[in-house]
Amino acid sequence: MSSVAFVPDQTMQASLAREGYAFVQANAMRPAFETFGALDDWGEFAGSWDDLELDSHMADGGRYRRRRHAVYSAGRDTAVSREAHQPHFQALDYNPLNGGVARWFAPVAPAVGDSRSLRTILEFTHALFARLSPSIERWKIEVHQFRIEARVDAVGLPTPEGLHRDGVDYVLVLLVNRSNIASGTTSIHAPDGRELGRFTLTEPLDAALVDDSRVSHGVTPVEAIDPASPAYRDVLVVTFSRAALSGPPTRG
Repeated sequence: MSSVAFVPDQTMQASLAREGYAFVQANAMRPAFETFGALDDWGEFAGSWDDLELDSHMADGGRYRRRRHAVYSAGRDTAVSREAHQPHFQALDYNPLNGGVARWFAPVAPAVGDSRSLRTILEFTHALFARLSPSIERWKIEVHQFRIEARVDAVGLPTPEGLHRDGVDYVLVLLVNRSNIASGTTSIHAPDGRELGRFTLTEPLDAALVDDSRVSHGVTPVEAIDPASPAYRDVLVVTFSRAALSGPPTRG
């Protein structure tokens, strides 16, 4: 059965429709996800962030970001399925730092891409975003595993491009883990720059849901608290776009 047959959390749906974003704490996000599937392999899923590769495309020369990437697709009333590995592309208008080029990242590992936790998250987001935009017949879904690392001599930048939009329709930013860091506060802004909201993802499964066509977002740098211990912020970012799956060359 397609996930669209299930009804996503009405409060989240209403907040996104009204405000253009929703901050959802873990105690509400978990049961919303579990309407669509299991999270019983969350420990293994979260542990996969220890196996991310260095992002070699940082135009600022930074070595603070690790990531993996995958592309999925879904019809309006059909299930989510994984597509061949392909590059991530953002126009310079949306990402003036790293945009304008096709960026190949290490793929999300097959076991992670097929994990129950990720499948549950994708089914939930598909149902939610499909109900917000019922006219969209087909979705391109991109999954990004990010680890932002901080050192005693250098902060980590979750959004090095600054306040921005991603150039998609909808975004989920889900906290997987944070260790030994301060800050990492998300702010949401109207098109005229007014701040609409500010919050910090602190617990695993804390989430930000964003209507990317209506608001921009940014995250403050993360700083190491104890210089003797690893310091990092792990998030899963899932984007939904009405853009057709076509164009970029594939490999692997």
